Amino acid sequence: MTNLRTIAIAALCIVMSMAATYSADAQENATGKYKKALFIGAHPDDNEASVGGTMLKLRQQGCEVVCVDLTHGEAGIEGKTHQEAAAIRTREAQAAARDFDVKLVMMTQIDGNTEVNKARYDEMKAVIATEKPDVVFTHWPIDSHRDHRACSMLVYDAWRQLDHSFDLYYYETMTGLQTMGFMPDTYVDISDVVDKKYEACQHHVSQNINNSINNWHKPVDTMRGHEFHCKAAEAFKKQIWDKSEIMGQ
Repeated sequence: MTNLRTIAIAALCIVMSMAATYSADAQENATGKYKKALFIGAHPDDNEASVGGTMLKLRQQGCEVVCVDLTHGEAGIEGKTHQEAAAIRTREAQAAARDFDVKLVMMTQIDGNTEVNKARYDEMKAVIATEKPDVVFTHWPIDSHRDHRACSMLVYDAWRQLDHSFDLYYYETMTGLQTMGFMPDTYVDISDVVDKKYEACQHHVSQNINNSINNWHKPVDTMRGHEFHCKAAEAFKKQIWDKSEIMGQ
């Protein structure tokens, strides 16, 4: 039994090593080729805390970046009415946007009560069509938070309706608690901006942001950094719309 267990552990280590090598050697560069990027999250702070490093890296390269929030975070502050919470979180999002040096767009859905229907599909399509990005980043669709799932579905539908006119990448949010089953194929090294990312996120005071950063985002950034052989990284899964390499079609 001991020998079998040793063999199993050794085999697992080999597989993990192969996966790490693949992730480091076969990644598509998600920065450096885009002129305008949209980051579309369900709530104020989703984009910043999850992939703020990539926003900063894109800005370093001269890419125009737009941070889109599906809701105003109306249900996100205990003891506050939706109107009060929305006002507070909007101010926080505006302050964070200034530090990230990005444009902020806030949509009209309600935190905790997001909808997926024709009117909402049309709304998302209109926002993206107006901005005319060449790349969009949004939530991975398998997620314990229904607002994250709704956001992802709306963006995916807009991508299809707009004839796949932009590259689409999914990102993770608090993996293990919210994001589930995420297998990235693209990484961005954020080592040189990771501290600035966490600093800019401090504007989201109402969200007890240091708790989520220290317990969720830092560990994930560090883990993805290990996978990509750097100090810290953010990981993505690209939505594919290419001809089949298997059948040559």
